[in-house]
Amino acid sequence: MKRVSNIVFDLGGVVFARDPRKFEPEFIKFFSYILLPKIPKFWEDYDRGIVSYDEVITSLAEYNSCDKELAESNLRRSILTQEPITATAQLIAELKQAKYKLYVLSNMSLEFIEFLRKQDVYCNFDGEVVSCEEHVVKPEPEIYRRLIERYGLNAEETLFIDDRKENVEAAIAMGWQGFHFDHRNPAKSCEELGKLLLQATQE
Repeated sequence: MKRVSNIVFDLGGVVFARDPRKFEPEFIKFFSYILLPKIPKFWEDYDRGIVSYDEVITSLAEYNSCDKELAESNLRRSILTQEPITATAQLIAELKQAKYKLYVLSNMSLEFIEFLRKQDVYCNFDGEVVSCEEHVVKPEPEIYRRLIERYGLNAEETLFIDDRKENVEAAIAMGWQGFHFDHRNPAKSCEELGKLLLQATQE
């Protein structure tokens, strides 16, 4: 790996997630589209910040063939049950101590990001670019460009971590370094990142 000064994190599936052990199968199935290779347009538009909370509830109800009350209840619950991934939170603390600059680059809707910013782990980040505020989403090149330009980063010294391969590939195409995070085994991914980034600072 080349020299790294800046580490950029995706949020969902990398820094935050719902613990599936705490939910009934019906609830997990309701949001199963998140893991599809191509996320439905209504959710992408929600992340892009061009449809409202009320509008996405209507789309969720239609997508899941249920009433709006259930859709709203599930969406609200989904927001409020996001938790920091333990392994990633520990890694972030260690990277911060090692004097790396840490950033967020995330496809995230307004209601979700407002909740996540209140979590303790979020205070470790030196800057952020979030899709709902930019009206641009990954893997569109513009959102990567905005982060680099806004914070004056050197792309070659910037590592991007995301659980969607196409988003990592887009970063690499912009001249960044990339790491494909396994949301199914975050501890293993964090261990690999620790070896790459923390041992390098000790050598």
